[in-house]
Amino acid sequence: MDITQLQMWIEQNPLPAFGGVILIGFILFVVARGIIARGLLYIAQRTESKYDDIIVASLRPFRVAWLVPLVVLYAYADVLPEYQAVIERAALFLILWVVALTINRLLNAVNLIYESSPSFTGVSIQGYLDLVKMIVLLVGIILSITLFTGQSPLVLLSGLGALTAVLLLIFRDTILSLVASIQIAVNDLIKEGDWIEVPAYDADGDVLNMSLHTIKVQNWNKTITVIPTYKMMEVSYKNWRGMQESGGRRIKRAIHIDLASIKFCDEQMIERFKRIELVRDYLEDRLKDVEQRAASSQNPLDENGLTNVAVFRAYVEEYLRRHSGIHREGMAFLVRELAPSPTGLPLEVYVFTKTVDWAEYEQIQADVFEHLLAAVSYFDLRLFQEPSGFDLAGLGMR
Repeated sequence: MDITQLQMWIEQNPLPAFGGVILIGFILFVVARGIIARGLLYIAQRTESKYDDIIVASLRPFRVAWLVPLVVLYAYADVLPEYQAVIERAALFLILWVVALTINRLLNAVNLIYESSPSFTGVSIQGYLDLVKMIVLLVGIILSITLFTGQSPLVLLSGLGALTAVLLLIFRDTILSLVASIQIAVNDLIKEGDWIEVPAYDADGDVLNMSLHTIKVQNWNKTITVIPTYKMMEVSYKNWRGMQESGGRRIKRAIHIDLASIKFCDEQMIERFKRIELVRDYLEDRLKDVEQRAASSQNPLDENGLTNVAVFRAYVEEYLRRHSGIHREGMAFLVRELAPSPTGLPLEVYVFTKTVDWAEYEQIQADVFEHLLAAVSYFDLRLFQEPSGFDLAGLGMR
């Protein structure tokens, strides 16, 4: 049977011929799905590179395999002349959306490969890829409408001009999010992996994902907070990246000294303090100044101008200087007295640790203040605290 005879037979027997087209499409579909698609998965699983795994998983070969029978159906739709237009439109519609979904999935693969690359610095591109996805879907919708209406896409787009106000209202959040994403990226405000605090949304944790519309934060209690991207430009937030990159984390905490326990040092106290190596040099220098001032002054208070709280402050400073976990240079290092208050004299430690790891930081801070709280009584000082039930019970027993 030559080609002319075959064409005549098809014209005379359209339904059996169309059944043959469906059979050919089905056979090619089985080949594409069972051999080519499975072959791609097999090869990707056995390569050392993870990038091809991401691409193949995002491509979804089993879904792409549907393009083969759809293309066959479209190419031979003229076998049924009465239904040719309907078959072609239906096939084109399905081909269009399989391609559109595949493109969007490949854009996800681009984002995964970018974020898994060694050069990834936390700057997210997912917002821009989301915008491309929206454009792909919008193009798919426009082409689908023109496919069934028979109108040119330009006619449809020109008609959309009159709906600009409505479109701006519908895509308001998208436009605001796009502008906010650009500002965040240009000014390097937030990256994936940053620790941020957003009090307005009760968010405190690491940034897991940044997309066009949302920023996902995993809080320290393992809950997830989702914040609209454009809202980040309207509310205040704190980004701890600067602390993490600096290599030091601040300790800013005070202990409160009972004002009634502050006094001048007598000879017995000074002799006892001299046995403390950390304040020995300080005592020698201060005692020389006190002797010189007392010799030229008639003020009885100058005869012994050294206080126990001053010695303790010198001890705290030297203790911190010798602590292996505290920065001594390049960052603020202060041991200062704040204004006295009804809760006593605050003696504040303002230093930076050599680690930014949360657990290690808390350990260093605890070690420092446990030692200082225990050392206070050695300098004849008392810590201030509100009376407890135990204290009140002791008064009653008296």
